[in-house]
Amino acid sequence: MMKKWLIMFGLSFALTACGSGEPETSENIEPPAEEEIPAEEATENDEVFEVAVIPSQTVGEMETGLNNLEAHLSEQLNREVKVESYPNYNAVVEAINYNHIDLAFLGPLTYVIAHEQSGAQAILTQEIDDSPYYYSYIITHQDNEWENLEGLLEDSADVNFAFASISSTSGHLMPGLHLRNLGYYDDETNHKFNQIQFAGSHDVVATLVKEKNVDAGAIDSAILNELMEQDKTLEESIKVLWESDKLYQYPWVVPAQMDEEEIKNIQEAFYEITDEEILRIFGGASKFVEADDAKYAEVLEAAREFNMLSLE
Repeated sequence: MMKKWLIMFGLSFALTACGSGEPETSENIEPPAEEEIPAEEATENDEVFEVAVIPSQTVGEMETGLNNLEAHLSEQLNREVKVESYPNYNAVVEAINYNHIDLAFLGPLTYVIAHEQSGAQAILTQEIDDSPYYYSYIITHQDNEWENLEGLLEDSADVNFAFASISSTSGHLMPGLHLRNLGYYDDETNHKFNQIQFAGSHDVVATLVKEKNVDAGAIDSAILNELMEQDKTLEESIKVLWESDKLYQYPWVVPAQMDEEEIKNIQEAFYEITDEEILRIFGGASKFVEADDAKYAEVLEAAREFNMLSLE
């Protein structure tokens, strides 16, 4: 499992470039060419059940909920469970591909990359307000005159724009692809804006827009709504200029080789979660529900179109 291997990555976040937050990275996350992902090696049922989470918000905001999740899963699975925040998408994709972890919470884009590379399986997601869907938003400050994306793009040469992270579905892939199709964005250096930056996480994007440090930004709708519930001044400061088609919520993912009985036990453990601190950090979830690979077909198609399956 991970053990000392994980510590080398540290928890030094800016945060993230899935899902939602992690340090920005442009590394190619494909497994090294000389290594092959083991075809038959199953996840070992040793004394520690390893869970990896790529935070969509800053780590400090999630600490209590992650600790509570660790305690809940330990009790429900009747074994020692360790929940760790991973520093970047590369690390967690490689870990799930090579069976260094048993379970991972990923953004949809990160998941489809892992699924394409090793057959990793989506087994759970969360419902928020009784819906398993969320959206990508492009937001701006209420004081700005723009009322829609078209208005903003008319002034694009003067606009400073923030994506959440390079590997975020709602914070980059979907809005970035839309902007590319409109002819305004290809990558961080090829675009028609005054400046493009990657903030690292969705909550940082919200803060940058609220404090007028950027003119507009891309963000996860569920995270924005949760942040607004916690901070009414944020709600008064933000308006939405663009909304994507609906996206299926972030998946919980297991290695391809995990057996069905263990998957069922994990699912049952999540169905029993009622702790508000746990639910809060996953977008203000109301409950966890079953998911499968087919729910993320549109994200896979978008990743192929935007050439994001290898994140070079």
